Amino acid sequence: MRISVFGFVGDGGGRSVVDAFVAELETLRAEGFGRMWAAQLPQEPDLLTVLAIALREVPDIEVGSGVVPIQPQHPMALAQRALTTNLVGEGRLTLGLGLSHRAVTEGQWGMSWDRPLRRMTEYLDGLLPLLAGEQADATGELLTTRGRLRIPGAPAPEVYLAALGPQMLRLAGRRTAGTVTWLTGPKTLAEHVLPTITAAAEEVGRTARVVSALPVSVTDDVDAARALAARRFAIYGRLPSYRAMLDREGYAGPADAAIIGDEQEVGERLAELAALGVAEFVGIPVASDAEGAARTRAVMRAAESEPARDGARPPVDAGVTNGLPGREE
Repeated sequence: MRISVFGFVGDGGGRSVVDAFVAELETLRAEGFGRMWAAQLPQEPDLLTVLAIALREVPDIEVGSGVVPIQPQHPMALAQRALTTNLVGEGRLTLGLGLSHRAVTEGQWGMSWDRPLRRMTEYLDGLLPLLAGEQADATGELLTTRGRLRIPGAPAPEVYLAALGPQMLRLAGRRTAGTVTWLTGPKTLAEHVLPTITAAAEEVGRTARVVSALPVSVTDDVDAARALAARRFAIYGRLPSYRAMLDREGYAGPADAAIIGDEQEVGERLAELAALGVAEFVGIPVASDAEGAARTRAVMRAAESEPARDGARPPVDAGVTNGLPGREE
């Protein structure tokens, strides 16, 4: 199982947002991580622009968008930006897509949330040919995409969907590289996510990967870390898509989904995910200081470096309906 870290664009902490992100990517590369994921939030800087600069500045590490919401941009516009970013990064971009939430879509963008599966299907109808350097000719009920892009030398990024429900998982399995989940526990991964997306992919002769994102903390004070996770991720327990995943698992709130404990316990929990068939784990370190975050990342790196345990799949080489988290609420 590949292990990556979730990074934040944020406000830069008093310095340039781009400089802060580049510094974080440099730190992860120095620690031996192969990929960092980050989310596009409505109020924050344009993620793909930041990723393009970071890829230019920091070699030998990949980045993933977890995720970019599709509603505010036409498939041709997103394809232009994604291909340009991947051209800059020489193929090191993974493009995670999602549908945001009703509160954002209707409340901030003034757009309809209705028929999300149809919207994503028609979006892929236009986007995927463009990313592959082909002509798009997709006339849909909600979206129409016609034309072709000319961006010489730009490799097509792998596309993942932030899919949690069965219909979106089937779409991800049939048409994309896989899904990125958030706050989805091992029981739900084993009984719902993995079998649903795997069966859909096999029906059309494909394979699909599951990327599992969860809060993680290596600590001697489990109660304090759990309380921090509960505060930081409280909003996700109120959003319907994540609430459904928590309910499936029998979790009262987002903190229950967090992987928290000492080095041995966290390592064992990560090994359990690998044994289920999760292709990549994305850890969101939960710590009150830099030392705690570094301790957590060290255990994550060690877990990726360990040989596969009985029942675990081998590490996956690199090449959302919601996505990975934003900053503390």
